[in-house]
Amino acid sequence: MTDTNVPTVALLERLGAAMADMSPQLRKAAAFVLDHPDEVGFASVRELADAAEVKPNTMVRMARAVGFEGFEDFRRPFRDELRNDTFTDRASWLQDIAASGKLGSVYADIAGTTLENVEKMFADIAAEELKQAADSIVAADRTFIIGVGANYALAQQFAYLVGIALDNVAALPRQGNVPVDSVVRAGKGDVVIAITFAPYRAEVVEATAVARSQGAHVIAITDSHGSPIAAGAAHVFLTPSEGPQFFPSTLAAAALLETLASFIVADAPRDVVRAIDRFHKRRYDFGIYWRDPE
Repeated sequence: MTDTNVPTVALLERLGAAMADMSPQLRKAAAFVLDHPDEVGFASVRELADAAEVKPNTMVRMARAVGFEGFEDFRRPFRDELRNDTFTDRASWLQDIAASGKLGSVYADIAGTTLENVEKMFADIAAEELKQAADSIVAADRTFIIGVGANYALAQQFAYLVGIALDNVAALPRQGNVPVDSVVRAGKGDVVIAITFAPYRAEVVEATAVARSQGAHVIAITDSHGSPIAAGAAHVFLTPSEGPQFFPSTLAAAALLETLASFIVADAPRDVVRAIDRFHKRRYDFGIYWRDPE
């Protein structure tokens, strides 16, 4: 099997060199790939075959003709290149796709990648470890959750949801502060949940290091065991953030945090249920929730 860790430039050169020995249909498929390499990473086999005016199986046979087991192996370097692009590169790419009238392919790729990210997150994270993290939050004196940038909303949402049941959960940074301003008071008995994905935010990394040095129980939500917030964390939950967007996807992380919030309520004392009931009743009483006119 050909190594899939190959630059796309080298792969395209190999494909061009092999065309002379290909059948007419395989040459047609190869020519399309050589002319439209930017489409290989996101379009489906059927979409590429339709565009090249060949059968889907022809695309598979073309991939095998240059040493790959199948089309997915052939396509992997193109997808990896898309994922390694800068955010600016991806934004430009999305605009180019829109100009070509092929946003439907992007829609399908985002949908597929989102589902893959969420499925992989749930497949790789054991329910028992998530329960242990929930237990530590229920037992904690205080819980701080740190999220900045795109992750700021995740931190606020988690603190809001869990705050209905527990009164010792805070999202950081607070308005006008940086995360480390509040984390300097965290120590043994406290939990600090940190969220960041590549490129990692320096203020989150620094606040996590301070919390860990002071004995806080750190839960890292990130995209790699090599992430700077993973080292020394009590729990490391990897949530895939890849996609064709010009920013890291946070949907898998959102699903993890919603699940963690559910585990917290499930493991908390029975009076938490009464607290949740009181919370919603007050909102109805104060007119915060809409009631249909009688």
